[in-house]
Amino acid sequence: MWHTAPNPLDVAVLVLPDSNLLSLAAAVDPMRAANRRAGRALFRWAYYCPGGSGADLTAGFTLPAQPIADLDRAQLLVVIAGFHLRRHASPALLASLRRLAPHCLAVAGVDGGSQVMAMAGLLDGHMATTHWEDRDQFAATFDRVSLRPDRFVVSGNRLTAGGAAPTIDMMLHLIALRHGADLSARVAGALIYDPGPAGTAPQALTATARLARRHPVVARAVALMEAHLDEPLPVATLAQRLRLSPRHLETLFQRALGQSPKQFYLALRLSEARRMAQDSPMPVAEIAQATGFSGQAAFSRAFARHFGQSVRALRAEAHTSPATP
Repeated sequence: MWHTAPNPLDVAVLVLPDSNLLSLAAAVDPMRAANRRAGRALFRWAYYCPGGSGADLTAGFTLPAQPIADLDRAQLLVVIAGFHLRRHASPALLASLRRLAPHCLAVAGVDGGSQVMAMAGLLDGHMATTHWEDRDQFAATFDRVSLRPDRFVVSGNRLTAGGAAPTIDMMLHLIALRHGADLSARVAGALIYDPGPAGTAPQALTATARLARRHPVVARAVALMEAHLDEPLPVATLAQRLRLSPRHLETLFQRALGQSPKQFYLALRLSEARRMAQDSPMPVAEIAQATGFSGQAAFSRAFARHFGQSVRALRAEAHTSPATP
């Protein structure tokens, strides 16, 4: 599939409910732009959903789509998923993926799509990536998949991307392989998109990426914090690793973030705890341990002070609200 062919590449875009619009656009719009720049149809695609007649996206509208059970084959199958994967990846959907995979030249997973592929066994023996927020859970769940921290991964006829921007990079990579680097560059220009680093570059965590240019030392400190959420490092140890005095580190954090390293570290851990509470069924005690609290009681007090509600209340609110986290 990586070579130019006279006929368009047929692409089936499977969109699960609670997917992000940006992830969908990242997968489809580079193909549209490639067709326009080439002046002919290089790609053609159709939308599919697990069942019914469409998929409800987090942007608040329903994408019309055909049931995936009606699809017999495709050259490229792209699986796009976002939140509540266990709810939407039904046994019937996974069976459809296993049925279709042998009839596809390649299968790609976008954002949570890589986890859905792994649930169906389509990544066994392959390298893959997923969104950095889901990395630990993915590694613990799918031990037959070689998980990489990369932006996107191509492993044989399996492709995976960790989020929206890496998906654009992955699609530009596919366009370059199939139709040449010149067309890929022209597509990037049409989208006014500056391609990211190579797919093998690790995903940058949000807090670190924002700080890296203006406050590189603080960004390095935040990266250390993000790498040690379960066993928080004392401020003195952070400063020592950065070859600074604790007082100097405090000053740099106040200038860059308006708070002390200790305050920022606590907020970072609680933010991760909130994500775990919203996006997984993990018990509160396990969330407390994973975010570096000495016990469930201390964690519950800190969580309630920071967010104004308990984990139980947060989960109940998310369960009853039509909005996706």
